[in-house]
Amino acid sequence: MIILFDGVCNLCNSAVDLILQKAQENNFKLVALQSDEGQKILKTFDLSLEINTVFLIKNNQVFSESDAALEICKHLKTPWNWLTAFKILPKIWRDSLYRFVANRRYKWFGKRTTCRRF
Repeated sequence: MIILFDGVCNLCNSAVDLILQKAQENNFKLVALQSDEGQKILKTFDLSLEINTVFLIKNNQVFSESDAALEICKHLKTPWNWLTAFKILPKIWRDSLYRFVANRRYKWFGKRTTCRRF
């Protein structure tokens, strides 16, 4: 599974740290959207080059926004995997909340001066 994340966003990098600590297995490949590899993957899957969402690519299926976040949570240790219960909410509500935070993440959490690389 490939997680494409915003490599300069402090919130996104904190989420990556959490994923690295709480993953049930070491089965995630983490790639910054800004990296050459990230840009190449975006083009391969014909995804937007805008850096305003997380993408999860699992078995050649692409998840974005709240679907990506909740699909990632499925693979985390308890109690983090319980967050998948939010899947019962309508996607439009979940994605609206996701976009609300995503559009303010730099203001609220700040940015790194350099992009995180793995």
